[in-house]
Amino acid sequence: MKNRREVVLSTEQWALESPFRITGHVFHIIDMLHVRILENGAAGAGEAAGVYYLNETGKSILADAESAREALEHGADREALRSMLPAGGARNAIDCALWDLEAKLSNKRIWDLTGIVPGRTQSFFTVGIDTPEKMAEKARSLDSTKIKVKLDDDEPLACITAVREARPDAEIVVDVNQGWNIGKLADLAPAFRDLNISMIEQPLPRGGDEELEGFESPVPLCADESCLTTAEFEQAARRYQVINIKLDKTGGLTEALDLAKMAKAHGKDLMIGNMVGTSLGMAPGYVIAQLCKYVDLDGTLYLTGDREHAMTFEHGFMSPPESALWG
Repeated sequence: MKNRREVVLSTEQWALESPFRITGHVFHIIDMLHVRILENGAAGAGEAAGVYYLNETGKSILADAESAREALEHGADREALRSMLPAGGARNAIDCALWDLEAKLSNKRIWDLTGIVPGRTQSFFTVGIDTPEKMAEKARSLDSTKIKVKLDDDEPLACITAVREARPDAEIVVDVNQGWNIGKLADLAPAFRDLNISMIEQPLPRGGDEELEGFESPVPLCADESCLTTAEFEQAARRYQVINIKLDKTGGLTEALDLAKMAKAHGKDLMIGNMVGTSLGMAPGYVIAQLCKYVDLDGTLYLTGDREHAMTFEHGFMSPPESALWG
């Protein structure tokens, strides 16, 4: 008989250093679900911010997590969790806490459990939407040679040109967060190619990107909002060359590993992204990062603080998570 566990669920608010703007949204604080699962003197932890464009909030994912509490306390594992909760923030936080708990109980690291070998990992640092001049100023200040630029429908070419002129040394990708239509993409993509932009992420709206089938983009396209889980991969694979995996979308590391394997088997490049969070949220993403061409795990840099045993950055290169933090 499995040991009864204690499950501790709570919500937390983490302040951003400054407002962060993307297409259609401005973020000032991050509401997160925090999960601790205790068993036999060990404790596993996980966190999640949820998926804002699916209307998840700290309150809603806490309620989702509460619905699974009894089963978790009676020993439900990660596979059982996938049938108990839909993909999203609650399942992510719990799934990652279960991975951490297994590592602690077995006295192993996450690398032993997954068979993935950690390596030197450099993250893209993000420039939020602003005027071209302020975006260029922000790009110049970033201590990384990999830069991700948020764009919308307001002067996208002027903004990306300003960033490129400010950082001719950097590899640059852009993220439109569903902000264009097919005509805008067709007009801009050749200029973005000429500016040596490596990739365009989610140019068209989720559910409105069927026009990408048969569209030959001069810059590789990445699915973010258009590919949440393995269930959406087949459709996304017909429209995109890159798949952005986010653990809040997949509902945890377990599903993320399956999605990464599926994408790799179909010759797709991978990106790991985040919904902003502390080092506890970035640590499981760091596992997937080892499989990715593009790594976007700078979410902690937006916050006014972080957890103990925080992951660090040096010229964009991330330290691996310590076992005291996660995994």
